[in-house]
Amino acid sequence: MRATKFIALSAVLATVVASQAFAGGYDVAVVEPPIAPVVMIEPEPAGSSYGFLIPVVALAALAALAISNQ
Repeated sequence: MRATKFIALSAVLATVVASQAFAGGYDVAVVEPPIAPVVMIEPEPAGSSYGFLIPVVALAALAALAISNQ
């Protein structure tokens, strides 16, 4: 009698464990779309307002040099 109870209890426990292992295993797998990489856009560097000053000074120096040699 003892062996019969043990075998019956083992069969019940095996059934319970096996059914929990497969719970939800037959559903369609959910595939998430790939995450797009984040593109960092850096702000434009502040431009120098004196960028026009060097060519103007160079032209003035050449004009002064040309006038002084005459």
